[in-house]
Amino acid sequence: MLTDLVRAIGGERVLVQGLMGPGVDPHLYKPTIGDVIKLDSADLVLYVGLHLEGRMAELFHTMGRAGKPVVGVGEAIDPGRLIKVSETEEAYDPHIWFDPTLWGEAAKITAQALGEADPEWRDIYRRNAEAYLAQLEALDAYIRERLAEIPAEQRVLITAHDAFGYFGARYGLEVIGLQGINTASEAGARDVQALAELIAARRIKAIFVETSVSPATLRAVQAAVRARGWSVAIGEALFSDALGDEGTPEGTYLGMMRHNVEAIVRGLR
Repeated sequence: MLTDLVRAIGGERVLVQGLMGPGVDPHLYKPTIGDVIKLDSADLVLYVGLHLEGRMAELFHTMGRAGKPVVGVGEAIDPGRLIKVSETEEAYDPHIWFDPTLWGEAAKITAQALGEADPEWRDIYRRNAEAYLAQLEALDAYIRERLAEIPAEQRVLITAHDAFGYFGARYGLEVIGLQGINTASEAGARDVQALAELIAARRIKAIFVETSVSPATLRAVQAAVRARGWSVAIGEALFSDALGDEGTPEGTYLGMMRHNVEAIVRGLR
């Protein structure tokens, strides 16, 4: 998602290399030697932060301390706008792209970082960000319009892991993830049975797998729901922590969001 954002704002001036491609889970990603070489040769390093790239965080911090321009885009957003996920520490949900208004803040931060690294083109980056913000505003209106078609009692989004908190908060959906914020956590048998009980009791029509997370646990939920006398469909796969293949509509942030919205509406309506 961040790679796509930087390309949109950097335009032809910037050569953008994303380390994590389609279907890659950033929570579990381990940097390669090639990644370290790319990072070392970069003029600017941008990452989401907020513990999204958990196994790379120390590498980013080390490079920053050594003088490399390194910016945690999510970490530069006002914490008051983030979803806190811990009562005891300053830990926040990193999946900020699921609220287009927060992603707009990420766009502004990205434009500022590019402008500081390349002052000659600062105004170009600012104008590109303004154009992108207009697209995000249109996306926000489209999402509201489409989700309004889902009956109120079916406005429950159940996914493999808890990546859609910002989406639910922005658009009025109850969001339930079988796993936690981080896919490194695992769902147990008790979690599966509890979720199946809820789905059967509330007669929820569909649950959703994600392209970057194994579908095995949600298939176990589906079977447990069936044992309780209710049939729940597994809807079209949603993109949560990674975009689709390059060259497809889902290979861009805007296209990915539209795909997800259409899949959710078809499944729950």
